[in-house]
Amino acid sequence: MHIHFTHNKILFMKKLAVTASLLGMILSTAMAQDKWQKDHPRRSEVNHRLNNQDKRIHKEVKEGEMSKGEAARLHKNDHEIRKEERGMAAQNHGHITKQEQKKLNHQENRNSKKIGN
Repeated sequence: MHIHFTHNKILFMKKLAVTASLLGMILSTAMAQDKWQKDHPRRSEVNHRLNNQDKRIHKEVKEGEMSKGEAARLHKNDHEIRKEERGMAAQNHGHITKQEQKKLNHQENRNSKKIGN
């Protein structure tokens, strides 16, 4: 069986192979960065605090110490902090600087004081 390819088909196949190769490299780099980003100590600390505050808010509502409206406002504040953290990390190759961490911690502290014990 003889397969005959036209010049255009050969060029298309070459372009397709190069595109697939580049896509593979991009995906493997992105996967490596995701692991590094997720495990970055400053980001982990900020996000751990946000997760802890989320649990505290739920506990306060469950125990009748906080209204659902106040809980919604605090959750919104925490969501904005998390969004800001992600934006900072996106600008810094997946990590946040010490100064950015300090800023985020200050915002978390303000929200934390409104939660209670």
